Amino acid sequence: MVLHAGSGNKNAFKALIVAEYSGVNVDLAKDFQMGVSNKTPQFLKMNPIGKVPVLETPEGPVFESNAIARYIARLKADNPLCGSSLIEYAHIEQWIDFSATEVDANIGKWLYPRLGFSTYVAVSEEAYVAALKRALGALDTHLASNTYLVGNSVTLADIVMSCNLYLGFTQIMTKSFTSEFPHVERYFWTMVNQPNIKKFMGDVKQAESVPLVQKRNAAPKVKKAKEVKKEDTKPKPVEKAEEEEEAPKPKPKNPLDLLPPSKMILDEWKKLYSNTKTNFREVAIKGFWDMYDPEAYSLWFSNGPVPQIRLWEDACDWYRATIQGQGLKGLWLFRGPEIPQFVMEECYDMALYEWRKVDISDAAQKERVSAMIEDLEPFEGEALLDAKCFK
Repeated sequence: MVLHAGSGNKNAFKALIVAEYSGVNVDLAKDFQMGVSNKTPQFLKMNPIGKVPVLETPEGPVFESNAIARYIARLKADNPLCGSSLIEYAHIEQWIDFSATEVDANIGKWLYPRLGFSTYVAVSEEAYVAALKRALGALDTHLASNTYLVGNSVTLADIVMSCNLYLGFTQIMTKSFTSEFPHVERYFWTMVNQPNIKKFMGDVKQAESVPLVQKRNAAPKVKKAKEVKKEDTKPKPVEKAEEEEEAPKPKPKNPLDLLPPSKMILDEWKKLYSNTKTNFREVAIKGFWDMYDPEAYSLWFSNGPVPQIRLWEDACDWYRATIQGQGLKGLWLFRGPEIPQFVMEECYDMALYEWRKVDISDAAQKERVSAMIEDLEPFEGEALLDAKCFK
């Protein structure tokens, strides 16, 4: 059987590794060139949309990498890669689907726009990274008490998962990112050092940095032939200067852009907040006060005692479901010495709240800030019904 794909394709790895475990002979197509070989009429007969990999078998072609991996595994009777019982088989399929829809999809949505393969949108990237972290968190929890995804040995699910993680670990998921998921780290490095996997992946090295955003290459513009018009013999009226098309007015600058630069780098604080798992008060809280720039930022307490309050829909859907009618206490960090006026105008819900600027020279107020960042419980004598940090 022949596998049509490039030698470094992580989806091709799935088929080659499964074949190695199963004792099935699969050869890579010789001299395969992505963008050339997969556009030929012969290839398009096997897969009409030209995607790789495609497995050429005596019974006909098979495309889609997970389908190919399943097919190869089934060629060996009672293959342990497929599990030893019906429930193990179901769990293997479960993790294959999870790997495709939750892990691989979100790695791609994070990585490919940065490489210029699709449009980069910062807000969308934040959502994809959050979704990936959610998936890796669930995977990390499972792996905390399991060496492999299903059972006590490598299965098809592990091969698919490790190949999908390979793209993330080698291209965009740096050590600072994956350190939040220690069991996923242990699992990945265990898998890629299995002899049957290392044979194809080689010595895997983790990405040292997140790729910079690349600009997409714009499609070349086709020049239209100019129509040759007959000269108008009539004299052209002289247009007045004031009737010329008005030049576009420059967009007004955001008031926050006019503020002087700050020594406080919010991304550094976010990383410290997210990555601190122990000694939170001594590390994260102390780090916040060390970074805080009172000349460039201001802290504000909010209190929302009014029942049936609507908050920003994109940040507080959880509020309506769990705290409707309850008092809601908040801590906010704003750029500048006051709450920006355009924020007050655009976010109409703010008028429903009581706002009080934090006086950091007051030890009690400063301690209240620290307690709110820490989600200290009980807070002011009351149990926390829920706590969220939007950063």
